Amino acid sequence: MLGRSVELARFDALLDRAARDARGTARGKEFGDSGRSRLVDITGEAGIGKSRLLGEVCARARRRGMTVLRGRATEYERQVPFQVFTDALAHLDPHALDGFQETDAVAPLLQRGGAVDRFGLHRSAAVLLARLATPSGLLLALDDLHWADPASLELLDHLVRHPLHAPVVLAVTRRDRQSPESLAARLTRELDTGTVVRLGLRPLSARDCAELAGPGLPPAETAALYAASEGNPFYFLTLLQAHRGRTTPEPSAPPGLVSLLLDELTVLAPSRRGIVDAVAVLGEHATPAMVSRVTGRSGTAFTADVHALTRRDLLRSAPQGLLTLRHPVVRTLVHESTPFLSRVEIHRLAAQELARAGASAAERAHHVEQSLTAWDPAAVAVLEEAAARTARTAPASCAHWLDVALRHLPHTPEHASRRRELVLRRARALAACGGLRESRDLLQELIATPRRSSGGPASGENQGLRVRAVVLCALVERHLGRCTEAVALLRRELARDPAPADVVRLGLELGSAAPQGSDTSYAQVRTEVEGALAAARSMGDEVGEAGVLAVAALGEAYEGNMTAAHGLARQAAALVDSLPDNDLTALCEPLARLGWAEAFLEHYPDAERHTERGLDIARRSGQLYVVPHLLLCLSHVRVQTCRIPSALELAEQAEDIARGIGSDQLLAVVLASKAAALVAGCPPGDPRPLAVAEEAVAAAGTGVDWWASTAWCIFGWAALMAGDPVRARDAMLQAGGPELQRIQPSMRPLYLEILVTSALVTGRPEEARGWAERARKEAEQLGLPMQRASALRSTAHLPLAQGDTAAAADLFAEAAAESARCGAVFWEAYSLLLGAPLEAAAGHGRDGTRAWLRGRRLAEAGGSGILVGLADATPPPGGGAETPYGSPDRAELAERLATLTARELEIAELVAQGLTSQAIADRLYVSRRTVETHVSRAFRKTGVSSRTALATLMARRRTGSRFGDARTEQV
Repeated sequence: MLGRSVELARFDALLDRAARDARGTARGKEFGDSGRSRLVDITGEAGIGKSRLLGEVCARARRRGMTVLRGRATEYERQVPFQVFTDALAHLDPHALDGFQETDAVAPLLQRGGAVDRFGLHRSAAVLLARLATPSGLLLALDDLHWADPASLELLDHLVRHPLHAPVVLAVTRRDRQSPESLAARLTRELDTGTVVRLGLRPLSARDCAELAGPGLPPAETAALYAASEGNPFYFLTLLQAHRGRTTPEPSAPPGLVSLLLDELTVLAPSRRGIVDAVAVLGEHATPAMVSRVTGRSGTAFTADVHALTRRDLLRSAPQGLLTLRHPVVRTLVHESTPFLSRVEIHRLAAQELARAGASAAERAHHVEQSLTAWDPAAVAVLEEAAARTARTAPASCAHWLDVALRHLPHTPEHASRRRELVLRRARALAACGGLRESRDLLQELIATPRRSSGGPASGENQGLRVRAVVLCALVERHLGRCTEAVALLRRELARDPAPADVVRLGLELGSAAPQGSDTSYAQVRTEVEGALAAARSMGDEVGEAGVLAVAALGEAYEGNMTAAHGLARQAAALVDSLPDNDLTALCEPLARLGWAEAFLEHYPDAERHTERGLDIARRSGQLYVVPHLLLCLSHVRVQTCRIPSALELAEQAEDIARGIGSDQLLAVVLASKAAALVAGCPPGDPRPLAVAEEAVAAAGTGVDWWASTAWCIFGWAALMAGDPVRARDAMLQAGGPELQRIQPSMRPLYLEILVTSALVTGRPEEARGWAERARKEAEQLGLPMQRASALRSTAHLPLAQGDTAAAADLFAEAAAESARCGAVFWEAYSLLLGAPLEAAAGHGRDGTRAWLRGRRLAEAGGSGILVGLADATPPPGGGAETPYGSPDRAELAERLATLTARELEIAELVAQGLTSQAIADRLYVSRRTVETHVSRAFRKTGVSSRTALATLMARRRTGSRFGDARTEQV
């Protein structure tokens, strides 16, 4: 390893730390945050020695007793889903997955098929890697990542953004200039966080090359070869081999690399060249048996030729018995120089052999694609099946194979219907993997296709497909931030006098699209939505009726028409609750709308119940596009009810999907939701909330729609909590526009509180008074407890600024009581903690202490760092330590906890620290399901019914039972 001592030293340090941490956790020691997984990004040009360095690192990891998995991405298999991870995991011990409860979730990585949620697969893959790191540490080495398929890159992106809490080192090699832009950008962004370490390999020095050449070569010739190779090890060694074989001209003018390699190939006998060609074309399927079959050769002659090619170092034996060429550059050259028809025949025979062996359509699709030269119904059927099997896990590959199928499908009337269906499927796949604009273009072409086929009337089947295309196109337009265009498209289709069932479908999408636009509102489409409701009722379509009611409920709730929203939500909920899950498969997005309507109505238990049901159905049915909206609704509810770690986990899951879909508008609101959870969860002074909020408004761009307004409002909150009231005020004015009309009416009092506080802090008391009065009036119109609580806090700041602490304390106490009425625990605790020191200052010391103790208890149990920080900054006289507030008996506390096993107690303690089930699973190297089982048992044994109550119980255990009865904390 000449010239790589610095790089190896960096690797040695990382491997030593991983092995040390693995030994520590095996002995029961805690795995610290400093030990999170790291990724080493090895970059350099072709032939610079990236793979050689990676091989040496793998050997060093094995000597340390670590598990080593190594995979290689390949140039001509870039549409094979998860190919580089599948190659790495093929080296697993057959019993490594024994007892692993999430095997089905990672089946596509193991070439076992399975239609799973691709983002669920990412999380399960992380759990698998953490498991494999026990007990000795893990090195996951991925070679030639610049050729990786999109599904593999998406999984790697997840592992980089969510470092494993396990002794894992990831090492990747790639050619920087050939790397996909998304991969290079992600790895570069994570350099600052320390998650990624970059090692850029430079050419070898003249001294290193002289040492490679050895003492037998005259210095002048060595210098000439070094100058020609420019220090590239592969080129230098190829020149050296040719020179020693006396196939080069004068050393002063060495030939180029391509010429050298071609010279090496031209001397091969035809039989041996055929083997080399087959290995280059077959790639990951180049087993000796497969090469034998496609070349038609076998027996001792075939074996002898393989051995001869191996001695010449043209072929090498790779793990799992594969034959490979000695370097990817050689494979490229051989592949490109193999005659086209020969390549086609090799691929055809390979596909045939794989089919005979029972390989899946997805495994055969690459060879089928490369063997297609004309219309072949059987081959296209394989591509369609492969696309169907990968639609949920690898939509980019799905879209690619459908494109191949469409290119070979004849443009004849008998294939017209099939072509339209395939185009629609491809558009849906493109929309799922970030190709929103290409998806929209396809859909617009499909919609523009004449409705009549073969001169006859438009069939019901064609009309139904057209409506599906219109609805999907409107959805894509929404994700592109073009809600006005979506509304116009839907209205145009409604004007065509569609069938009642299509009226319902179009009305559902219209009601969803309008409130999100910059110049559209629910009021403008209310008539069409009411028409859809009438159509559903006329057909006796309860499912459609429930969906339209849910969409209407959200539209009215968004606009602040709470009386109408209450009625519509009740009707929708009654229908939804009466329907089985199978009937609700088509209602996942309306379920999200119902959940949001109930959240805005401050019916948090109902919102959570319906959203969780929708999430379960959406994941089982593969409706990826609606999952972020369901996750965000749950995250919003859990922020309001002060379950902050869970809220953050849900927002991060939504972020994964938003980045995969590629919608800036969706990403803006997802990041805003994540920022809201971070504001509530992080301690004062933490820079993360504001950083994420800044990314949210950057994603929103210059838009003035609901997505952008929400992002700017959360940015204003983050700025205020970060101590920058000027930026907070500017953000809110940016969010609202003139008269704040762009801010959601049903949430406006809450957001006005940011303006009131900012105005007071920056010396604008009259402005603050105006905003507070507006908040009061709007909150009274809404009639919502949490919004009234916000208006009361805004009003409380006014007497407080004038020194009237008693009046301010009363208003904060009233705000806490209003928040408690609807279960808005976060805002209850916030109001209590703001009012507690004022109670003490007004001479109500005991009331202040009680308020502080309850606020602090709720903050701790809910994992709210910002509220705990507020409590610590304003403790009551004596700190509250001698003021019991319903303290449980110590003996009772000990008795309840004594029933827990050691593992249940350990998990309960982690719950008390605010960790989510997934975070606990990562830390303990178990599955999330196992964690949930232990938590459920702890609930049963201790007599509590929520994580919050369990956390409170554990907190009392640590603090000597000073914080009250767990039975009062069932929130």
